[in-house]
Amino acid sequence: MANSERQLGELARMEAARRKTQHQLDLIDRQITRRVTALIPLLGRRLPRTLPHQSGTLTAERQPEVDALTRNLAREDATIAAL
Repeated sequence: MANSERQLGELARMEAARRKTQHQLDLIDRQITRRVTALIPLLGRRLPRTLPHQSGTLTAERQPEVDALTRNLAREDATIAAL
């Protein structure tokens, strides 16, 4: 009984950690989407030189973080599935 309770506790902690990781990825995705969406009305006009660079910079700056979070999410999914 104690063993199954311990496993349920571990599973609950793992699922909470997975939700947190997914939430972080969602936040980054929304930031990038907002930046790109802000550029759409300007597509027909001549863009200032800094605008396209700024949107690409956000993506490039966050890519290592996105990659690490994605790997972490895959590990968390595999661990939860193993339980």
